[in-house]
Amino acid sequence: MTAASVDIATRSAARNRQRNDAAERLLHATLFLTILLSPFVFIEPSPYEFMMVPLALASVVAGVVAPRLIAPLFALLMLWNIGGLLSLFNVHWKTDAVMFVATSFYMAGSAVLFACIFSENSVRRLDVLRTAYVIAALIAAAVGIAAYFNLFPGAEALTMGGRAKSTFKDPNVYAPFLVLPLLLLVEVTLREGIRPRNIVAAGVLVMALLLAFSRGAWANAAASAAVLMGLMFLAASGPRLRGRILLLSVLSVAGIAALIVLLISFESIGGLFKERAALIQYYDAGEAGRFGNQLRSLSMLLERPNGFGPLEFGVIFPQAPHNVYLNAFSAYGWLGGVTYILLILTSLAIGIRYALVATPWQPYFIPIYAAFVGVVLEGAIVDTDHWRHFFLLLGAVWGLTAATLAHLRAARRAANGSPSSGHLVVSRIG
Repeated sequence: MTAASVDIATRSAARNRQRNDAAERLLHATLFLTILLSPFVFIEPSPYEFMMVPLALASVVAGVVAPRLIAPLFALLMLWNIGGLLSLFNVHWKTDAVMFVATSFYMAGSAVLFACIFSENSVRRLDVLRTAYVIAALIAAAVGIAAYFNLFPGAEALTMGGRAKSTFKDPNVYAPFLVLPLLLLVEVTLREGIRPRNIVAAGVLVMALLLAFSRGAWANAAASAAVLMGLMFLAASGPRLRGRILLLSVLSVAGIAALIVLLISFESIGGLFKERAALIQYYDAGEAGRFGNQLRSLSMLLERPNGFGPLEFGVIFPQAPHNVYLNAFSAYGWLGGVTYILLILTSLAIGIRYALVATPWQPYFIPIYAAFVGVVLEGAIVDTDHWRHFFLLLGAVWGLTAATLAHLRAARRAANGSPSSGHLVVSRIG
């Protein structure tokens, strides 16, 4: 090969790298903006919905591909939604029911898209996700806190029944949205030590979470934090880090307890806090209460393979199912119900297995998986099947599992001395 040919090849390779870098930067910018706009869901379609199209296009430009592991996720989501389509015949394809199923298809598509995005170049893209999500959550939290204390004109529009809902339609969706960024801040604090800005940011999120007065979100946050600390303890590289995790965990619990005591010392907050902290609310008990309706619906659903139909539970009974697993059978039929439960169980299984594998993205995988567990548990008391951040978490769990499997394959090739394996970076927490 002549010197001129080598020079031409070098310049061509440089141009290709520049194009690839530009495409990746475009994807990062689009991902950042998508997550940043995610709290603004008081209107529909929300800015987040509109951003899915440019995010998908940016992914194509950046050469994002679907790894083989995503196929089961795609298949399970499609079967779930096919169940919803079949259930539309029960309600004669009413407009609101059709929109419900269309939203389910869109949510499923977003999960697959996020799975593909995070399956490669994972650390850099997760950096973008963490930065954007923490900023977005802090904005939503600040708005919610200010609205709760009526610090600006029209603040009452951002509250509901004395509870902060910020830029969301419902406090019970707003509060769980804050859990993942809170876990991301807790994770970096446990791993790297106390930094004032992270402590302040976490304090703001905890305060906003409390002022939403969502029992489900409180349980979600507690369960997610427990899973986070447990997995970090198991994944820690040595006794020194394990000791720090235990110490900071105790300090975190003490700090949250002190904040709760401070807040309930205000009479207006204390009364509502005690009321919402009760395990059973007035609308839960009785034959016509939440639990009574759920029990009565079970025998009816056993006779209806196609379910009631989308949104029909609230027509037959005076309230929504308040249980995403029951709603899966009600709105998506037996096919959708069984498939949805299989989707959740499979996601939990692969997540717990691969979140503990030492990878460069493990510090992200563990809080994402912990937050996913929290939402899965909260689904037993609230309908989460149209929560945008649930599908982000679902997609991220599958995408990072795919990335981890590729990482393990590369490690095996490197151990076998394959010249094509390249240099592998393996790390553990700490």
